[in-house]
Amino acid sequence: QLQLVESGGGLVQPGGSLRLSCAASGFTLDSYTIGWFRQAPGKEREGVSCIGRAGTSTNYADSVKGRFTISRDNAKNTVYLQMNSLKPEDTAVYYCAARSYYYCSGYVDDFGSWGQGTQVTVSS
Repeated sequence: QLQLVESGGGLVQPGGSLRLSCAASGFTLDSYTIGWFRQAPGKEREGVSCIGRAGTSTNYADSVKGRFTISRDNAKNTVYLQMNSLKPEDTAVYYCAARSYYYCSGYVDDFGSWGQGTQVTVSS
């Protein structure tokens, strides 16, 4: 059974950093494109970043470009999201999701498998 588990969330001050991990089990991660999404209270889930199966193709939401970096280690079956220069508006539950297509997408409906999410809170 395909399963994704996020970790690495927490409370951090503005300007701080966190690294989120998305560990896969039940399938080989390198066969899937992985996306990171987030959902703040009262808001819709939005795409943050995506990485293609080979790891050579990435994209980012404009709001996180230059601050977040997505990467993958297929040997460890894990995708990471390094988040630097965090802002209070980055506060949300962060989810990773998998799709079997080669290309990235920023749309929730394009992903069929989801993790349970990890809370990120940016506050002083």
